[in-house]
Amino acid sequence: MAPLLLTLGRGALTGLAKRPSPAMRLAPARLTRRAVRVDPARLAAYARVCGFPPGPALPLTYPHVLAFPLAARLMSARSFPLPLLGLVHTSLTITARAPLPATDRPDLHVSTQGLRPHPRGTEVTLVTEATLAGELIWHSTSTYLSRHKPPDPPTPDPPTPEPPTPDRPTPEPGVPEPAAPAPSDAGPGSPLPTVATWQLDAALGRRYARVTGDFNPIHLSPLTARPFGFPRAIAHGMCTAAQAAAQRPEATSLHATFHRAVLLPSTVEYATAASTFELRSPLGTHVRGTMSA
Repeated sequence: MAPLLLTLGRGALTGLAKRPSPAMRLAPARLTRRAVRVDPARLAAYARVCGFPPGPALPLTYPHVLAFPLAARLMSARSFPLPLLGLVHTSLTITARAPLPATDRPDLHVSTQGLRPHPRGTEVTLVTEATLAGELIWHSTSTYLSRHKPPDPPTPDPPTPEPPTPDRPTPEPGVPEPAAPAPSDAGPGSPLPTVATWQLDAALGRRYARVTGDFNPIHLSPLTARPFGFPRAIAHGMCTAAQAAAQRPEATSLHATFHRAVLLPSTVEYATAASTFELRSPLGTHVRGTMSA
Protein backbone atom coordinates (compact mmCIF):
# COMPACT_ATOMS: atom_id res chain seq x y z
CA MET A 1 0.00 0.00 0.00
CA ALA A 2 2.87 2.42 0.77
CA PRO A 3 4.22 2.49 -2.84
CA LEU A 4 0.69 3.20 -4.10
CA LEU A 5 0.30 6.11 -1.69
CA LEU A 6 3.60 7.52 -2.98
CA THR A 7 2.29 7.19 -6.53
CA LEU A 8 -0.92 9.03 -5.61
CA GLY A 9 1.16 11.73 -3.92
CA ARG A 10 3.27 12.12 -7.06
CA GLY A 11 0.07 12.32 -9.10
CA ALA A 12 -1.20 15.10 -6.84
CA LEU A 13 1.99 17.09 -7.41
CA THR A 14 2.21 16.58 -11.17
CA GLY A 15 -1.49 17.41 -11.47
CA LEU A 16 -0.91 20.93 -10.15
CA ALA A 17 0.79 21.88 -13.42
CA LYS A 18 -1.77 20.27 -15.72
CA ARG A 19 -4.33 22.47 -17.48
CA PRO A 20 -6.86 20.37 -19.42
CA SER A 21 -7.86 21.88 -22.76
CA PRO A 22 -9.31 20.75 -26.12
CA ALA A 23 -5.78 20.80 -27.57
CA MET A 24 -4.56 18.02 -25.27
CA ARG A 25 -2.97 14.91 -26.71
CA LEU A 26 -2.52 11.52 -25.05
CA ALA A 27 0.45 9.39 -26.03
CA PRO A 28 -0.35 5.64 -25.91
CA ALA A 29 1.16 4.00 -22.83
CA ARG A 30 1.07 0.50 -21.33
CA LEU A 31 2.33 -0.93 -18.05
CA THR A 32 2.60 -4.59 -17.01
CA ARG A 33 3.03 -6.30 -13.66
CA ARG A 34 3.94 -10.00 -13.68
CA ALA A 35 2.70 -12.79 -11.43
CA VAL A 36 0.61 -10.64 -9.10
CA ARG A 37 -0.07 -12.31 -5.74
CA VAL A 38 -3.48 -11.92 -4.11
CA ASP A 39 -3.33 -11.00 -0.42
CA PRO A 40 -6.03 -13.17 1.27
CA ALA A 41 -6.58 -10.67 4.10
CA ARG A 42 -7.08 -7.72 1.75
CA LEU A 43 -9.33 -9.80 -0.48
CA ALA A 44 -11.49 -10.78 2.52
CA ALA A 45 -11.69 -7.14 3.65
CA TYR A 46 -12.73 -6.08 0.14
CA ALA A 47 -15.42 -8.76 0.05
CA ARG A 48 -16.82 -7.56 3.38
CA VAL A 49 -16.98 -3.91 2.26
CA CYS A 50 -18.66 -4.74 -1.06
CA GLY A 51 -20.85 -7.65 0.07
CA PHE A 52 -19.34 -10.55 -1.88
CA PRO A 53 -19.76 -14.04 -0.43
CA PRO A 54 -16.59 -16.04 0.27
CA GLY A 55 -15.45 -18.38 -2.50
CA PRO A 56 -12.39 -19.81 -4.24
CA ALA A 57 -12.52 -17.41 -7.22
CA LEU A 58 -11.89 -13.67 -7.23
CA PRO A 59 -14.98 -11.42 -7.31
CA LEU A 60 -15.72 -10.17 -10.81
CA THR A 61 -14.51 -6.64 -9.99
CA TYR A 62 -11.38 -7.54 -7.99
CA PRO A 63 -8.82 -7.70 -10.84
CA HIS A 64 -9.53 -4.00 -11.33
CA VAL A 65 -8.36 -3.45 -7.74
CA LEU A 66 -5.22 -5.52 -8.32
CA ALA A 67 -4.39 -3.43 -11.38
CA PHE A 68 -5.17 -0.06 -9.79
CA PRO A 69 -1.50 0.65 -8.90
CA LEU A 70 -0.61 0.36 -12.61
CA ALA A 71 -3.48 2.67 -13.58
CA ALA A 72 -2.39 5.15 -10.92
CA ARG A 73 1.18 5.14 -12.29
CA LEU A 74 -0.07 5.84 -15.82
CA MET A 75 -2.29 8.70 -14.66
CA SER A 76 0.42 10.16 -12.39
CA ALA A 77 2.95 10.47 -15.20
CA ARG A 78 3.90 13.95 -16.36
CA SER A 79 2.97 12.91 -19.90
CA PHE A 80 -0.60 12.10 -18.85
CA PRO A 81 -2.53 15.32 -19.64
CA LEU A 82 -5.28 15.14 -16.96
CA PRO A 83 -4.86 15.74 -13.21
CA LEU A 84 -5.13 12.42 -11.36
CA LEU A 85 -6.93 13.79 -8.31
CA GLY A 86 -10.58 14.53 -8.96
CA LEU A 87 -11.02 12.10 -11.86
CA VAL A 88 -14.57 10.65 -11.82
CA HIS A 89 -15.38 7.14 -13.06
CA THR A 90 -18.07 7.42 -15.77
CA SER A 91 -18.37 3.92 -17.24
CA LEU A 92 -17.12 0.38 -16.79
CA THR A 93 -17.27 -2.81 -18.85
CA ILE A 94 -15.89 -6.11 -17.51
CA THR A 95 -15.69 -9.52 -19.16
CA ALA A 96 -14.33 -12.59 -17.36
CA ARG A 97 -13.54 -15.40 -19.80
CA ALA A 98 -12.84 -17.92 -17.02
CA PRO A 99 -12.87 -17.95 -13.20
CA LEU A 100 -9.70 -16.54 -11.68
CA PRO A 101 -8.84 -18.49 -8.49
CA ALA A 102 -7.42 -16.42 -5.65
CA THR A 103 -4.41 -18.75 -5.57
CA ASP A 104 -3.40 -17.92 -9.18
CA ARG A 105 -0.84 -15.23 -9.98
CA PRO A 106 -1.98 -13.42 -13.13
CA ASP A 107 -0.03 -10.95 -15.21
CA LEU A 108 -1.78 -7.55 -15.27
CA HIS A 109 -1.64 -5.01 -18.10
CA VAL A 110 -3.09 -1.47 -18.15
CA SER A 111 -3.04 0.84 -21.16
CA THR A 112 -4.37 4.26 -22.11
CA GLN A 113 -6.63 4.35 -25.15
CA GLY A 114 -7.36 8.01 -25.89
CA LEU A 115 -9.24 11.17 -24.95
CA ARG A 116 -12.65 12.42 -25.99
CA PRO A 117 -14.65 15.59 -25.23
CA HIS A 118 -17.44 15.44 -22.65
CA PRO A 119 -20.11 18.07 -21.85
CA ARG A 120 -18.42 18.59 -18.47
CA GLY A 121 -14.79 18.28 -19.52
CA THR A 122 -12.66 15.48 -21.01
CA GLU A 123 -12.87 11.69 -20.71
CA VAL A 124 -9.97 9.26 -20.88
CA THR A 125 -10.25 5.52 -21.57
CA LEU A 126 -8.15 2.90 -19.78
CA VAL A 127 -8.06 -0.81 -20.63
CA THR A 128 -7.06 -3.46 -18.09
CA GLU A 129 -6.26 -7.10 -18.84
CA ALA A 130 -5.42 -10.13 -16.72
CA THR A 131 -3.62 -13.03 -18.39
CA LEU A 132 -2.43 -16.48 -17.30
CA ALA A 133 0.34 -18.13 -19.32
CA GLY A 134 -0.30 -15.55 -22.04
CA GLU A 135 -4.04 -16.30 -22.27
CA LEU A 136 -6.52 -13.46 -21.72
CA ILE A 137 -8.70 -14.34 -18.71
CA TRP A 138 -10.25 -11.00 -17.71
CA HIS A 139 -10.72 -7.68 -19.53
CA SER A 140 -12.15 -4.29 -18.57
CA THR A 141 -12.59 -0.88 -20.15
CA SER A 142 -13.11 2.19 -17.97
CA THR A 143 -13.70 5.84 -18.75
CA TYR A 144 -12.79 8.65 -16.35
CA LEU A 145 -13.91 12.26 -16.49
CA SER A 146 -11.72 15.27 -15.73
CA ARG A 147 -14.15 18.07 -14.94
CA HIS A 148 -13.25 21.42 -16.47
CA LYS A 149 -14.91 24.14 -18.50
CA PRO A 150 -15.50 22.80 -22.01
CA PRO A 151 -14.86 25.05 -25.02
CA ASP A 152 -17.70 27.30 -26.13
CA PRO A 153 -19.71 25.61 -28.89
CA PRO A 154 -19.45 27.19 -32.34
CA THR A 155 -22.19 29.65 -33.27
CA PRO A 156 -24.60 27.80 -35.57
CA ASP A 157 -25.43 29.20 -39.00
CA PRO A 158 -28.95 30.66 -39.31
CA PRO A 159 -31.45 28.08 -40.55
CA THR A 160 -32.23 28.03 -44.25
CA PRO A 161 -35.96 28.46 -44.96
CA GLU A 162 -37.54 25.37 -46.46
CA PRO A 163 -39.07 25.83 -49.91
CA PRO A 164 -42.85 25.54 -50.11
CA THR A 165 -44.26 22.15 -51.02
CA PRO A 166 -47.76 21.12 -52.11
CA ASP A 167 -48.61 19.84 -48.62
CA ARG A 168 -46.74 22.63 -46.79
CA PRO A 169 -47.60 26.04 -48.25
CA THR A 170 -45.60 29.19 -47.49
CA PRO A 171 -47.10 30.78 -44.34
CA GLU A 172 -48.64 34.21 -44.59
CA PRO A 173 -46.57 37.02 -43.04
CA GLY A 174 -47.35 37.42 -39.34
CA VAL A 175 -49.22 34.08 -39.13
CA PRO A 176 -47.38 31.49 -36.99
CA GLU A 177 -47.06 27.95 -38.25
CA PRO A 178 -48.86 25.19 -36.34
CA ALA A 179 -46.75 23.83 -33.47
CA ALA A 180 -45.35 20.32 -33.78
CA PRO A 181 -46.83 17.79 -31.35
CA ALA A 182 -44.92 17.62 -28.05
CA PRO A 183 -42.84 14.47 -27.53
CA SER A 184 -44.16 11.98 -25.03
CA ASP A 185 -42.50 11.87 -21.58
CA ALA A 186 -43.32 8.21 -21.12
CA GLY A 187 -40.28 5.96 -21.32
CA PRO A 188 -40.30 2.47 -22.79
CA GLY A 189 -41.42 -0.23 -20.38
CA SER A 190 -42.02 -0.04 -16.64
CA PRO A 191 -39.51 1.00 -13.98
CA LEU A 192 -37.28 -1.77 -12.66
CA PRO A 193 -38.62 -3.20 -9.39
CA THR A 194 -36.72 -2.34 -6.22
CA VAL A 195 -35.29 -5.45 -4.55
CA ALA A 196 -33.14 -3.86 -1.82
CA THR A 197 -32.53 -0.53 -0.09
CA TRP A 198 -28.95 0.30 0.87
CA GLN A 199 -27.90 2.72 3.58
CA LEU A 200 -24.53 4.08 2.44
CA ASP A 201 -22.88 5.80 5.40
CA ALA A 202 -20.46 8.71 5.37
CA ALA A 203 -17.42 6.47 6.00
CA LEU A 204 -18.00 4.14 3.03
CA GLY A 205 -15.50 5.97 0.81
CA ARG A 206 -12.79 5.73 3.46
CA ARG A 207 -13.44 2.02 4.06
CA TYR A 208 -13.28 1.28 0.34
CA ALA A 209 -10.09 3.36 0.02
CA ARG A 210 -8.40 1.36 2.79
CA VAL A 211 -9.07 -2.00 1.10
CA THR A 212 -8.25 -0.85 -2.46
CA GLY A 213 -5.73 1.98 -2.13
CA ASP A 214 -7.93 4.42 -4.08
CA PHE A 215 -7.57 7.50 -1.86
CA ASN A 216 -8.94 10.00 -4.38
CA PRO A 217 -9.98 12.92 -2.11
CA ILE A 218 -13.44 13.21 -3.68
CA HIS A 219 -14.34 9.99 -1.82
CA LEU A 220 -12.96 10.75 1.65
CA SER A 221 -14.73 13.69 3.29
CA PRO A 222 -16.71 16.85 2.53
CA LEU A 223 -13.59 18.93 3.18
CA THR A 224 -11.53 17.11 0.54
CA ALA A 225 -14.40 16.76 -1.95
CA ARG A 226 -15.47 20.42 -2.08
CA PRO A 227 -12.42 21.70 -4.03
CA PHE A 228 -13.50 19.35 -6.86
CA GLY A 229 -17.10 20.64 -6.98
CA PHE A 230 -18.87 18.13 -4.72
CA PRO A 231 -20.76 19.26 -1.58
CA ARG A 232 -19.93 16.00 0.21
CA ALA A 233 -17.77 12.95 -0.38
CA ILE A 234 -19.04 10.68 -3.14
CA ALA A 235 -18.98 6.89 -3.35
CA HIS A 236 -16.37 5.28 -5.60
CA GLY A 237 -17.93 4.21 -8.88
CA MET A 238 -16.10 0.88 -8.54
CA CYS A 239 -17.60 0.44 -5.07
CA THR A 240 -21.18 0.84 -6.28
CA ALA A 241 -20.45 -1.41 -9.27
CA ALA A 242 -18.96 -4.05 -6.95
CA GLN A 243 -21.96 -3.86 -4.62
CA ALA A 244 -24.21 -4.48 -7.61
CA ALA A 245 -22.00 -7.35 -8.85
CA ALA A 246 -22.15 -8.92 -5.38
CA GLN A 247 -25.90 -9.40 -5.89
CA ARG A 248 -25.05 -11.80 -8.74
CA PRO A 249 -21.76 -13.47 -7.78
CA GLU A 250 -22.12 -15.90 -10.69
CA ALA A 251 -21.98 -13.05 -13.26
CA THR A 252 -19.13 -13.12 -15.76
CA SER A 253 -19.81 -9.79 -17.47
CA LEU A 254 -20.86 -6.37 -16.28
CA HIS A 255 -21.48 -3.05 -17.92
CA ALA A 256 -22.23 0.05 -15.83
CA THR A 257 -22.69 3.71 -16.64
CA PHE A 258 -22.35 6.16 -13.76
CA HIS A 259 -24.94 8.88 -14.37
CA ARG A 260 -24.97 10.78 -11.10
CA ALA A 261 -22.57 10.83 -8.16
CA VAL A 262 -23.76 9.07 -4.99
CA LEU A 263 -23.24 11.57 -2.18
CA LEU A 264 -22.31 10.10 1.18
CA PRO A 265 -24.26 9.44 3.31
CA SER A 266 -27.18 8.37 1.11
CA THR A 267 -30.05 5.92 0.93
CA VAL A 268 -30.25 4.26 -2.49
CA GLU A 269 -32.47 1.60 -4.03
CA TYR A 270 -31.06 -1.38 -5.89
CA ALA A 271 -33.52 -2.29 -8.65
CA THR A 272 -33.19 -5.15 -11.09
CA ALA A 273 -35.06 -7.32 -13.59
CA ALA A 274 -33.51 -9.98 -15.81
CA SER A 275 -30.00 -8.74 -16.70
CA THR A 276 -30.59 -5.02 -16.08
CA PHE A 277 -29.98 -3.15 -12.83
CA GLU A 278 -30.12 0.38 -11.46
CA LEU A 279 -29.03 2.25 -8.38
CA ARG A 280 -31.38 5.16 -7.75
CA SER A 281 -32.57 7.62 -5.15
CA PRO A 282 -35.05 10.54 -5.06
CA LEU A 283 -32.34 12.54 -6.87
CA GLY A 284 -32.52 10.23 -9.89
CA THR A 285 -30.66 7.27 -11.36
CA HIS A 286 -27.05 7.02 -10.17
CA VAL A 287 -25.89 3.83 -11.90
CA ARG A 288 -27.48 1.85 -14.71
CA GLY A 289 -26.11 -1.34 -16.19
CA THR A 290 -26.37 -4.98 -17.16
CA MET A 291 -24.93 -8.25 -15.86
CA SER A 292 -24.91 -11.73 -17.32
CA ALA A 293 -23.46 -15.13 -16.45
